[in-house]
Amino acid sequence: MEEFDVVVIGAGPGGYPAAIRAAQLGARTAIVEKESLGGTCLNWGCIPSKALIASAELYSRLKSAAEMGIRVEGMSFDYAAMVRRKDQIVERLYKGVKQLLDANGVKTFKGTGSFESRNRVAVTPADGPSDILGAAKVILATGSTASMPGFLPRHERVVESRAFLDRKSLPASVIVLGGGIVGCEFAGLLAHLGVQVTVVELLEDILPGLDADVRKEVRRHMEKSLNVRVLTGKPLEKIAADDRGVRGEFAGEKLEAQLLLAAVGRRPVTDGLRLEKAGLKTTPRGTLEVDAYGRTAAATIYAIGDVTDSPQLAHVATSQGIVAAENACGRATGASRRRNETCIPACIFTSPEIGVVGVGEQDAEKQGRKVRIGKFPFTSLGKALAEGEAIGFVKWIADAETDQLLGAQAVGPHATELIAEAAAAIRSELTSAELGHTIHSHPTFSEAWMEAAHALHGEAIHAAPRPKREGAAAAR
Repeated sequence: MEEFDVVVIGAGPGGYPAAIRAAQLGARTAIVEKESLGGTCLNWGCIPSKALIASAELYSRLKSAAEMGIRVEGMSFDYAAMVRRKDQIVERLYKGVKQLLDANGVKTFKGTGSFESRNRVAVTPADGPSDILGAAKVILATGSTASMPGFLPRHERVVESRAFLDRKSLPASVIVLGGGIVGCEFAGLLAHLGVQVTVVELLEDILPGLDADVRKEVRRHMEKSLNVRVLTGKPLEKIAADDRGVRGEFAGEKLEAQLLLAAVGRRPVTDGLRLEKAGLKTTPRGTLEVDAYGRTAAATIYAIGDVTDSPQLAHVATSQGIVAAENACGRATGASRRRNETCIPACIFTSPEIGVVGVGEQDAEKQGRKVRIGKFPFTSLGKALAEGEAIGFVKWIADAETDQLLGAQAVGPHATELIAEAAAAIRSELTSAELGHTIHSHPTFSEAWMEAAHALHGEAIHAAPRPKREGAAAAR
């Protein structure tokens, strides 16, 4: 039996950074992965889907190249080639993760990890005998998997996101079940490539949890520009699938398509871990409870990422993985480090893109907080017009009394990049005045943040002044 200071189970965006950080701190480290280094994010989620989205958006933009004075004749796309490019990117990044683990002296074990006891981990490969690893500390980073509800028929024409990404050809029509982040991202990807898309969402609107004006902007673009049919507020019923396609009913209307893509959320992966042998059990939600340092109820075992109640975001798992590794190793000073999750940006690769961070406008209202709102549309931004991408806006939410920035939303071109500035500003506890007084380069998309900060006080230079109100009526 090999002995290790730290054993990490799961090599996704939380697990492999945790293993690398532990090794950097001098710990003898092992990582256990049953499928592929990089986990869902690298192999079947974030990276491959964004590679395909990039191809689809480029194709879509080229279709309107004439507006930019460029003639493109006889244009077409090769979806199989897009998939090959996606696979090449995944393979390159996979090799990069492997090289990083090797370079840092992390020993990799291929197989399913499970507990023999609190300080012993069994690694069971697909074929062959198990290895037993001694582990002074264990970090659980087993992530999550796409949910496939029991009411859906089990048929090759009914798939979740991972199975869809493995396809080498496009269907002519798709019903997307679920109007959340994954569902709307795939709807945009498919619509850009000419697929007839219908999104069905049980709730009253798509993208629940986002500010109403952000949802409205995305839905309008999906329906008007991409010809996506969005049906909300009722369930998809009487679902059936056979070799001819899939069928269902929405509010009595019959829907048909060649494929159904289930995008109804993800569930944590704890199957096969034998948590009871380590003295652990999951919550009713299937997650593991952890404290502010990433520790579970078993003092030598940490858990990070989607297997906990944290937001299901790769960058959150990475941050937690590094913190857990430092705490498991005691760091050089012996001081424990708390997880930093007070300011988490989220990026959504819909069409148009979305970036959010901090408190939303409706969240502030529910909390009874008095806030001021500052918005600036891309239709008034020179760089957006120059690039032919004048869709959407950026928005600040600031405390009405202190002017401190509390939250931000961006929807439109490069929103997923723009949100980084907002996250840094909110984490640094800047006021909107301080942000507005910071000179931004011209012409850039980032100028919109400066303009929105000025707009919060009714002082935007490149936007019409809002009606004057008495007293503090502008605060809400």
